[in-house]
Amino acid sequence: MTIEQAVLENLRQLQPEQQQEVLNFVQFLRQKSDRKQPRRSLYGLWSDLNIEITAADLAEAREEMWGNFPREFPL
Repeated sequence: MTIEQAVLENLRQLQPEQQQEVLNFVQFLRQKSDRKQPRRSLYGLWSDLNIEITAADLAEAREEMWGNFPREFPL
């Protein structure tokens, strides 16, 4: 017996309200798997704002954020 056959056999034994719950859950699982699409590039979101972020800009931001972070931890 395949999984599909086992699901159908068990589904037929449920009340209509419970069958609706099963259907809702299956639709939820399908939506969840459909959502895993590649993310769009952020460059497209700010393309009309004339913003350019360079590697130097990123390095400066990292230095500002992590500059005072201790390199060595006392044990």
